[in-house]
Amino acid sequence: MRFAIRLRPENEPFRIPFNHQHKLQGLIYRRIQKVNPDLSLRLHSPKVPKLFTFSLFMAEKRKIAEDGSGLLGYKRGYFYFSTAVPEIAEAFITGLLKSPEVELWGERFVVEEVKALAEPEKLSGRKFVTLSPIAVTTKRVQLGKLRSYDLGPDEPEFYGLIRENLREKYVHIFGSSPPEEFEMKVLNAKPKRFEVKPGIFQVAWHLVFRAWGDEDLLKAGYLAGFGEKNSIGFGMVKVDGRRRT
Repeated sequence: MRFAIRLRPENEPFRIPFNHQHKLQGLIYRRIQKVNPDLSLRLHSPKVPKLFTFSLFMAEKRKIAEDGSGLLGYKRGYFYFSTAVPEIAEAFITGLLKSPEVELWGERFVVEEVKALAEPEKLSGRKFVTLSPIAVTTKRVQLGKLRSYDLGPDEPEFYGLIRENLREKYVHIFGSSPPEEFEMKVLNAKPKRFEVKPGIFQVAWHLVFRAWGDEDLLKAGYLAGFGEKNSIGFGMVKVDGRRRT
């Protein structure tokens, strides 16, 4: 299930900081908590797969702020939300509609429209474009210590970890043994560095790619996100272009 959420700003232009995913994440959790406190508690458990993701916050018209701190948006703001769990969708969307006044990074908005989006019939062979960049990490020894290392699409391990992450999501969504069939070819890649928490950074990748494989395995990525850290705003994709086998 995925939704387009459009917000009318109180003032124009409105500011969009470059590092804003944690604010959107906070909005999602607050609205879920108001409607379904038990679900909110479960989602805060580090051992529970979240199985939702969301896009970066965008504007119908935008430009870079003169001070370089972010973007200036005009007309409406919007973002996309996607989940493989109907209970999460129901709680978040109900919470938004019950409390449509939204404050993000000091800017005030009113939720103007929540639109459910149709899912593609076929995913294998399609071209995908990221709506929020894909994050993939591993552990490597650096300066004598085992540290988190952000992988990129020029490293083979990047693709193996994406596949394994999809297989884990598949188990939680479909409750059966995951298929192996998955192939991914990156057509265009652009890195972006985000501050996900004060002093904690993540290098993630805006990608255009094609993927082939089991339809339900790809559906797990389409609904819950490709790669890691989906619930803090990484790995949401859209389908673009015609299907090709």
